[in-house]
Amino acid sequence: MSIFAPDALKEKVFLVTGASSGLGKAAAIMIAECGGQVLVSGRNESRLAACIEAMAGNNHVALPFELSNADEVTDWVKSIAGKYGSLSGIFHSAGSELVLPARMIKQSNLEHLLESSFFAAFGIARASSSKGVITNGGSIVFMSSVAGFRGQLGLSAYSAVKSGVDAMVRSLSCELAPRKIRVNSIVAGAVKTEMHARLVVASSTEAISDYERKHLLGFGQPEDVANAVLFLVSDASRWVTGTNLVIDGGYMVR
Repeated sequence: MSIFAPDALKEKVFLVTGASSGLGKAAAIMIAECGGQVLVSGRNESRLAACIEAMAGNNHVALPFELSNADEVTDWVKSIAGKYGSLSGIFHSAGSELVLPARMIKQSNLEHLLESSFFAAFGIARASSSKGVITNGGSIVFMSSVAGFRGQLGLSAYSAVKSGVDAMVRSLSCELAPRKIRVNSIVAGAVKTEMHARLVVASSTEAISDYERKHLLGFGQPEDVANAVLFLVSDASRWVTGTNLVIDGGYMVR
């Protein structure tokens, strides 16, 4: 349940990637609760349908798409704006994880990680630079991670990609500032999602407990990130851009 007014995003259209589960789904549901129309994207059509079923309102649209190629993503986002009108905001939540020691990482691993986590993000960035895709005064939010700021075993490649996203945000915000388009990322700690479950599946109970203790407020819930997304795509954040917003339950304080 959002603390924002139910009409806070009325008559606005948003694209949310990775909406078939986790953070994307939670954000899509919350945006809908505040009156926004949401175009939800992901690879699994049945899961996208379930997401729409859980959303308030009846004007939402599922747009299944494989986010892997920057050129294709650019054209896709432009086509969406052409069909549904200029977007008020985009939340790019889609991505993949990679937990492997550097000595075991191959080119194919890097390519898979980069496709959804960085190439797609850059495709969205490039499309957003074209007039008519994002409304003047709109907002773009990219999903990032504390891994880009704090070293962790097995996350060298993942950390590098997330750092790249955060750096892109800072420069892109300068490019889009003349149109008052805000560009930010959310630097999240460990949130209880399906991806989180995959990351810790091989860890012992003791290791997981130790990891959770490093988050002063414990592991987060998808709604904790969705609340931040809602703030960043709403007019409440009209003076916030180029920021890597930390939502981590206190993880980086330690």
